[in-house]
Amino acid sequence: MTTSLTRRGLFATAAAVAMTAGFASTAMAQDCIQLRLSAVQSETDQRSVAMAEVFGPGVADFACFEPHYNGTLFAQGTELEAIARGNLEMSITSAQELAEYIPEFSIFTAGYVHQNAAHQVAVFNDDVFDSFAAAARETLGVELLAVMYLGRRHVNLRQTREELEVMTPADLEGVNLRMPGSEAWQFLGRALGAAPTPMAFTEVYTALQTGAVDGQDNPLPTVVDARFYEVTNQIALTSHLVDLNYVAISAEVFDSMSEDQQERVRQAAVDAAEFGRQRQLAMEEELAGFLREQGLEVYEPNLAAFRETVQAAYLESDFSDTWPEGVLERINELGE
Repeated sequence: MTTSLTRRGLFATAAAVAMTAGFASTAMAQDCIQLRLSAVQSETDQRSVAMAEVFGPGVADFACFEPHYNGTLFAQGTELEAIARGNLEMSITSAQELAEYIPEFSIFTAGYVHQNAAHQVAVFNDDVFDSFAAAARETLGVELLAVMYLGRRHVNLRQTREELEVMTPADLEGVNLRMPGSEAWQFLGRALGAAPTPMAFTEVYTALQTGAVDGQDNPLPTVVDARFYEVTNQIALTSHLVDLNYVAISAEVFDSMSEDQQERVRQAAVDAAEFGRQRQLAMEEELAGFLREQGLEVYEPNLAAFRETVQAAYLESDFSDTWPEGVLERINELGE
């Protein structure tokens, strides 16, 4: 028996296939779990690249990952509230922001607590972090999926080294140093010896350009990514904070997933964090030389003096009152 297709039949078959594909596409869109990410950094930041190149593809067959950068979806500092209200699915949040709601998180904002990138991962994966993760879930409805390494933060100033050489915290007296607006960040600025000025990240370049602030603190890759080197003259390598972010997701959304989906979301976040971590470490190796080529003076101050001053300030403050007993000792052990 021979089967033949007329032109009309061929068109009818094609139309049926197209309609079936359309129904399938609609069904997939309906089944897709929406994961909107709101973050303050640019799309070229290592965190953004890691989420786009690793996390998104890792969950693509069951979730629609939709990143929004530069604070365009929710303003910096409002993302956790948006998740708690059910208005947002994901964010890349800091310990400083979490400490606004959960005071014990301030231990991870303290200068010189984390020693390096590997130490951050060890702390996050240790039982010592369990109570912190539980508090984030209970207080904000947030599941913390992974820890992201942002690099070592340094002091970046408009003044030349000839005008102001920063060797000890006393040298930063009266310096208007831009810091994020939370009290945890502001305290760190004061502990460094500076006069911290709260300001949104998106305003920092112009403030440095006009002299509204004397400087800012960030890891070297952020200095380059945000082009702060165009409006500053020196970087004192204080390494005062081995900075981190957490990949956070709505606990309600996370709990609505199957166990397999939950595991894949968590693994995709861990993989993205590791991807970003390795790229960030490699960049730190290269960028000091690049910044010197741009005319900046890059040098190391008296780190022992900074460490002693900063740690003493924290231990004498109310911040340490919220730190769970024995946690700092356990963190220190993990770094040995």
